[in-house]
Amino acid sequence: MSEVGVNLHEAESGKQVPEAPCPDQGKPPRTDSSSTDLQGLPPALSSPPAESSLLSLPWEILTHIASLLPAHFVLNVLPKVCRTLSTVGDDTTAWQLRAQRLIGSRARFPVGPREDFKWPTSCLEIEQLITCWAGEVQHVAKHSEETADERDQAGLQERGLPAGGYENVGGDEVDGVGVAAQEVAYGADEGMEVVMEAEDGEVQPVLDGDQMARLREELEGRLEVGAAAQMEDGRMLLDADAGQGAPHHDQNERAHPRYLDYRAQVEMIQNKSSRSPSPPPALECITLPSSHIAPVNSVLLLGGKGALCATASRDYNVKLWDLEAGSDGALLHTLQSQGDFTSHRGWAWCLASQGSLLASGGFDGTVRLWDLEAGGADRGLIRARAAILCSSWQTDVLLAGTLDKRINMYDTRAAEPLIKSVRLHGDGVMCLAADDRYIISGSTDCTVAVYDRRALKALKRIKMSSYLSVMSYSGCEVWAGDNKGMLRSFSMESGNLKLLSQFDVGHTALVTGIHKSQGSLYTCSTDKTTKIHIPCGPPRTLCTLHHSAAVHGLSVEAGILALAYDDVTVDIWRPRK
Repeated sequence: MSEVGVNLHEAESGKQVPEAPCPDQGKPPRTDSSSTDLQGLPPALSSPPAESSLLSLPWEILTHIASLLPAHFVLNVLPKVCRTLSTVGDDTTAWQLRAQRLIGSRARFPVGPREDFKWPTSCLEIEQLITCWAGEVQHVAKHSEETADERDQAGLQERGLPAGGYENVGGDEVDGVGVAAQEVAYGADEGMEVVMEAEDGEVQPVLDGDQMARLREELEGRLEVGAAAQMEDGRMLLDADAGQGAPHHDQNERAHPRYLDYRAQVEMIQNKSSRSPSPPPALECITLPSSHIAPVNSVLLLGGKGALCATASRDYNVKLWDLEAGSDGALLHTLQSQGDFTSHRGWAWCLASQGSLLASGGFDGTVRLWDLEAGGADRGLIRARAAILCSSWQTDVLLAGTLDKRINMYDTRAAEPLIKSVRLHGDGVMCLAADDRYIISGSTDCTVAVYDRRALKALKRIKMSSYLSVMSYSGCEVWAGDNKGMLRSFSMESGNLKLLSQFDVGHTALVTGIHKSQGSLYTCSTDKTTKIHIPCGPPRTLCTLHHSAAVHGLSVEAGILALAYDDVTVDIWRPRK
C-alpha cells in the first residue's frame, strides 16, 4: 500500500515513475521495510502484506475509490502508476455517476443524444469549470468587500439603513441577496422555467426520470452508491454591479479603459458539512490596452492555446493581440491591405480562422483573408453582394451568412473562390454552425434551416417564435441564443435537426455570444452580463459577471475567456500563472 501511495504522489507531481508490479502479474510486492517505510511509521504499518494492498481489493471497491478522486487524476495520473489502475477510467457507468453527482439527479445530462457521448471529457471539463469559476466568485467578492467597504457603509447610512446591512428591495429575497443571486443558484432546480417544445408545438417535461432510475438500478448491483460522497450543494453569486443604470457617456469618455466596480456579494449555503478552505484564485482578468475607437463587435482566440487574439470593431479595423506580452497583453498589428487605412471600408463584423489564416467579414460586403504567420499580411479579398453578418470556417470551406438572405460557400485556395450560394431564409442570416457535411443556419425571419453540403439540397426548416442570434455546434448538440435572451438546444443526427428544449437562464436581452463544449457553456448578452453554466437541462449557472457595457461577443479556448464590449474594450479571463 505504501509503495502505491509513493508512486501516486510522484506521478501527481509530474515525475516519471516506473510501473508498479501488480500482484496478478506474478511478482509480489516488496517486503523490505527499509526501502519503503514512511517516515514516522512503524514497519508493520508502512509495509502491509500483499493480500491487504490496494490492488487486492475487489474491482467494485477500486472503482468506487477512483470515483472520489478528481477526474484529471483518474485520467492522467493513475495510468502512470500501474496497468491495472489504468483501466479504472474505462468504466462508463462510473463516469455517468460522477456526472450525476456533480450536476444533481434532477437535471438531464447530456441534453442531446447519449450515444457516443464522451463522459470522461465532460466530467473533466465540468470539474475544471467549477474549480475555476466558483473560486473566482469568492476571490472577486472578497477583494471587492475590502476595497469598497467604507463607501458601501457610507451609502447605507445615507439611506437610513443600519451599518453592516444590505437593503432588501424585494420581500421574497434571501437576506441581502438580490433576485439575480437566486436565479443563478448552483444546484437548485426550484424557480427555473424549463420546457421542451416538440415539433408539433406540444410542451413536454425535460427531465427523463426513467433513464435515471435505470442508471441507479445498474449501479446498485455493483456498488454501494449510498456510501458515495456527495458534492456539497452551494449557492454562489458574482454580482458585480458595474455601473448599471449609469447615464450614457459621450464618445470621449467611452474611449477610456473601463473601470469595473466589482462590488460583489457571495452567498454560500452548505447543507452537509463545512467546506474546506478555498484554493488560491484560479483566474485573473486583464483588459487589453485601449486601441479601438468604436464598439468591438467580435473577438476570437487563436492558435489553440489562447496566446493570440483577434478583434473586429465598428471603427472598420481588425487588430491582432499577443496575450502573453507583458502583464496586460500587447497590440501586434492592425491588419490592413496595401494602400488602405483600415481593414475594411465598413464595420468589421465577424471573424473565423483555419490554420494560419484569419477571415474577417464586414459591412462593406467583403471577406478579407489575413496570414497570421506573416504578421497579418493580406492574403486575398472576396467580394459579396451584401454585408457579412456571420462566418464559419471548416477544413475545406469558408461559410459566410449575408444580409441578403444567402449562405455563401468559398474555397479560399481558388482564383474564383465562390463554390455555391444558397438562399434558405427570407431575411438576413444571423448565425451559422457546420461540420464536414451539414450547415445549420438561423435568420431574423425566425427560421432555422439545415443544408446538406454533399447532396447540395436543403433538408429541413423549422419555424420559431423568435430568431436565433448566435449558435454553437458540439458533438450531436446545437445550442443557440435568441433575441429575447432565451437559450435553445437541438439534437443533430444524420441531418435531422430536432428542437429539444428552451431555457431561461436569466438573460433579459439579445444573446450575442455562446460557446458550448462537452462540459461547459458560456453565454453573453446586450443586457451587460456574461454567464458560465454547466450544459445540462436546465443549465446550472455557476457564475454571472456584470459589466458596465453591453457584451457583443465572446470566445473560449484552452480555459481562456475573451469578451468584447460596446465601450471599445476587451477583457481576457485566463488561468492565473
